[in-house]
Order: sequence, then C-alpha cells, then structure tokens
Amino acid sequence: MALKFGVVLPGGNAREQLEQAVLAERSGWDGVFVWEAAYGVDAWSLLAAMAARTSRVRLGTMLTPLPWRRPWKLASQVATVDQLSDGRAILGVGVGAVDAGLPATGEPTDLRERAAMMDEGIDLIRALWSGARTFTGSHYVYTAPGDDLAEAVKPVQERIPIWVVAVWPRLKSMRRVLRCDGVIPGHSPTHDATREMRAWLTEHGSTADILAEGETPMSGGADLVIPWAEAGCTWWLETRWQAETKHEIRDRIAAGPPTA
Repeated sequence: MALKFGVVLPGGNAREQLEQAVLAERSGWDGVFVWEAAYGVDAWSLLAAMAARTSRVRLGTMLTPLPWRRPWKLASQVATVDQLSDGRAILGVGVGAVDAGLPATGEPTDLRERAAMMDEGIDLIRALWSGARTFTGSHYVYTAPGDDLAEAVKPVQERIPIWVVAVWPRLKSMRRVLRCDGVIPGHSPTHDATREMRAWLTEHGSTADILAEGETPMSGGADLVIPWAEAGCTWWLETRWQAETKHEIRDRIAAGPPTA
C-alpha cells in the first residue's frame, strides 16, 4: 500500500489556513488536516471552505475531541464537508486532552467516561450516516422529527473514514480501531511496535490506515518516512507544531511531500 502524505496546519486565521490548503494541493500533498479547539477558528467551517477551493486533497481534523461534541451536530458537519468536497472528508477522533494549558469548559474529564462517550458517539454518527432515525444509548438519545433530513445530509462516500486514537498493545483500545478505519497512534510508537500493530490488525481482518507523524526537511526526507511505510503505515503527517512563523509552514508546504 503506497504511503500518502498529509500536512497538519498548526494554526493561523481562517484565511491563512485556507490559502495553505490550496497551496498544499498545488504542491502535491494528499491531505490537509486542521486541529479543533474549544474556542478558535471553527474546524468544520474552515474545512467546508477548503472543500470549495480544492478538488483532490482529503480533508479532516487532527483531531476532534468527540466526547466534548454533540455527535449529531458533528455528523452533520462532516457529512456537509463530504458533500461539498465530493467525498473527501475524514474524521479523526479522540477522547480529548486534559491539559492545564487548555481552557476549562466543564466537560467530563474522567477517562473511562470519555472513552464510553466516544464509543457511543462513533456508533451514533455511523447510524446517522446510514440513515437511522433513532438511537438510544447510555449517554445519547436521538429521535428524528417527522420531516426526515437523512437524504439531504447523506454523505457522498459510502463510508466516511473515521480515524481514532489508540495505544498499542492495549487490546481495549485496539478493538476500537476494528470498528473504525484508521489508527492515530497514542504515545510515540516505534517501527517494531507499528509492525506488531499492523500484524494484529491484519489478523483481525482490518486494513485500517496507520498514521505516522513528524517533521521532514524542505528537500529529501525519504529516509525518515520509508521505514514507517515498511512497518505498515499508510499515511505520513507533517506536523510543524513549533513553526515559528507563518512563512516557515508555508515554505514547508510549498516544498511538497518528502522525496528521495
């Protein structure tokens, strides 16, 4: 399976990030991903604008804290981007980071509760995308009104990919991946751990994407990404979280994916 290359935009205002997405498509990247903050540039509004200005790159979040979102609202946002992009949306989800540097919003912070909410949220989102009118769970209840909107918001893709954070070799975490379409590795995996993860997924009948991330130089960089592809990764995400200037991330995007 050929390695695809995406870039995670580190921030900036909406117009700046939109222009970076257009540049990324022109420069040969396969995907553009944005982060989703409690308060900040709205990720899905931004991705919708990107959908209208691009024609090829996959578009998604890296990542959405699902337990802190209303699943039906998120399902609507992702399906809308999928329609506008003609089937290029990807949803990346996690339980949400509890960090002293993040704003306090009163959302649940207990890890077990957040994990249960994420599992149920994934099920509800999948149900809505498949046209379900009702859903009853421990955390969420949804009943469609008399006027069914399922057809109007039907995604273009038969199955919008959901990528989920998981930690190898925690089986409960990995079993969640079997219900999804990709794994965003928690912690910092090694090449050997990634091989083990790929073997486990294959054994369980999954062809889920596996992501690797990091920084590569303006030119070259193949020596950094090839070992991840050989270990079983299908996506490399360029993550310039510490980009000091807007020009730095723009220059890296313009240089294109890592090459030999």
